[in-house]
Amino acid sequence: MIFTQYYLDCLSQASYLIGDESTGRAVVVDPRRDTDEYVADAAAAGLTIELVIETHFHADFLSGHLELAAATGASIAYSSVAEAEFDYRKLEDGERISLGEVELEILHTPGHTPESISIVVREHAGAEPYGVLTGDTLFIGDVGRPDLLASIGFTRDELAEKLYASLHNKLMPLPDATKVYPAHGAGSACGKNLSTDTVSTIGEQRANNYALLAPDKETFISLVTEGQPPAPEYFVYDAILNRKDRELLDETEAPPALDLEAFDALVAGGAMVVDGRDAEDFALGHLVGSVNVGLNGRYAEFAGSVVPSDVDIVLVAEQGFETEAKNRLARIGFDRVVGYLVEPLAVMATNPERVARASRMTARQFEERKAQIDGLQLIDIRNPGEVALGTIDDAITIPVGQLPGRLDELNPDAPTVVFCAGGYRSSVGASVLRQAGFADVSDILGGYAAWSALTPTPAS
Repeated sequence: MIFTQYYLDCLSQASYLIGDESTGRAVVVDPRRDTDEYVADAAAAGLTIELVIETHFHADFLSGHLELAAATGASIAYSSVAEAEFDYRKLEDGERISLGEVELEILHTPGHTPESISIVVREHAGAEPYGVLTGDTLFIGDVGRPDLLASIGFTRDELAEKLYASLHNKLMPLPDATKVYPAHGAGSACGKNLSTDTVSTIGEQRANNYALLAPDKETFISLVTEGQPPAPEYFVYDAILNRKDRELLDETEAPPALDLEAFDALVAGGAMVVDGRDAEDFALGHLVGSVNVGLNGRYAEFAGSVVPSDVDIVLVAEQGFETEAKNRLARIGFDRVVGYLVEPLAVMATNPERVARASRMTARQFEERKAQIDGLQLIDIRNPGEVALGTIDDAITIPVGQLPGRLDELNPDAPTVVFCAGGYRSSVGASVLRQAGFADVSDILGGYAAWSALTPTPAS
């Protein structure tokens, strides 16, 4: 058996290639949209990808089932209870798929979504399971959240009950040595306690996973429905789009190159400027009206949190990274990238009136100055679970993904300071406020971590 896990750090997303060396037949599970790596690896191993299996309709990224099927001729497969616009094979509960020696068993495991499945992998028919691909049903250290709007038509508690039954009736009966391969890891908004590990075992999860240790169903439902991080705005968009027949991504195609005149015309027509440079470079100089989402961080996730899904996007990026920026946005279905500004540093140098600097202060500078800032508006843009562990006195708490929709709760004329955990999100949030017309915005370098290190007993 050939078994390869592909882990995408910027989305905390895992996909899998499973092949049978005796027959050369293979499947890919939960692929991302830029699929060349799967195709190249399969070819190098002498495998033919004949089936693309999705464990459910994902909300946190746009799946690559259509791209991979087009590239390989493979069929697409979902749970038999799924409904989609494109042709797909319906997989029944308990169905077995033979690749030759290697055998896959489909388990219907609803809960995170009604159509969720898990896939038991055996190296030989009838053998003990090698592993189980659990999708978003079971994570390492957590379980799938049942409250996402991807599950339209079911209440949160109804799905939590289904999740409890799936875990205890379908997955926990597997042998302790069965390896657990989830679809996501730490950082994903698909759960609240995901581990940084990318593989575990059923036995380890049985012993250590807080949700599986719940003594009864009622306690389980309470545990898994409370304290979940806010879902980014694009989750509903992706959950719906994953059901649809849509345009395919060409990951080799660069976005159109734009001179300043073409750039300005697009912006005048409503396009948003997404500047993918690091926060430090953005602070030193950027085009007025730009939103800063650094390409070196969780670029697609935070762009999808603060940029509407229905607007055109023009990119500012380090030279040579324009196609990567386009493809990473495409991973969440943001295909309306209409171009990138050519040589942005030269444009800024020759048009200084178009350039603004971003105010950033160290935690110590903030602490020294805050008493002198008349009418200070302090905004904590971390998630509720982070805020619960402590925040700065008098901070308004608005998670960064909710900021664009809650601007009316803030005073655009007040001197404003934004902070997050470490400084990446605060640059995003501060740029959103500036783009919306807030006149005086700064963010704190190093975020709450840096501030709390200065303060022995931080406010809670």
